[in-house]
Amino acid sequence: MNADQTQQPVVVLDLDGTLVDSVYQHVVAWQAAFHDVGRHVSSVRIHEAIGMGGDRLVAYVAGDAAESAVGDDVRGLHDTYFRAGLRTICPLEGAADLVEALARHGHPVALASSSEADLVDELLDIADLRGRLDAVVTGSDDVPSKPAPDTVELAVSRLGGGPAFVVGDAVWDVMSAGAAGLTAVGLRSGGVGAERLLSAGAAQVYDNPRDLLEHLGSSPLRTR
Repeated sequence: MNADQTQQPVVVLDLDGTLVDSVYQHVVAWQAAFHDVGRHVSSVRIHEAIGMGGDRLVAYVAGDAAESAVGDDVRGLHDTYFRAGLRTICPLEGAADLVEALARHGHPVALASSSEADLVDELLDIADLRGRLDAVVTGSDDVPSKPAPDTVELAVSRLGGGPAFVVGDAVWDVMSAGAAGLTAVGLRSGGVGAERLLSAGAAQVYDNPRDLLEHLGSSPLRTR
């Protein structure tokens, strides 16, 4: 990070649904995992939960009893199914270009994801972003997952603290930003509508990384 970069706020990016088109693969993997342990959870209910940490998701979609009985089994099965579908995942349009533009305008760029570090590395490879971010926080960092503010706060602290923005596709990203006292920018590329993201507290919503990039100058992330 050079001297110019410290003059602009940190931008903390989510991963699934923000940089890579992987939200619906997660939905299918979670639903298959629940099916394997004899429980049915609707895809709509699961989709609503994508973006929160896997440590929270089972209880959120299926209840505390399911978490106690089969939580670890479901998480393990989800990981197996999701990894089997990695070949179907693609970068979202404009993802790498957005990261490049933010860096060029002097924003230190961080990633905050609830996924484990090895999976994050694989997804960053798919997006051609591995090694192009200034800081990466994952579920392997053992801090409370979204919608808690901890992953976002840790990402900002690793870049020296100060003002920051969060960019994400899920209400959990927006809530995490709010809990950290930060402004959130929403993306619709994870399948969540603009109204829900705005209701959760997003300052502005764009269709995908390309749309945000094309409106960067008028967005909350505009260069000061």
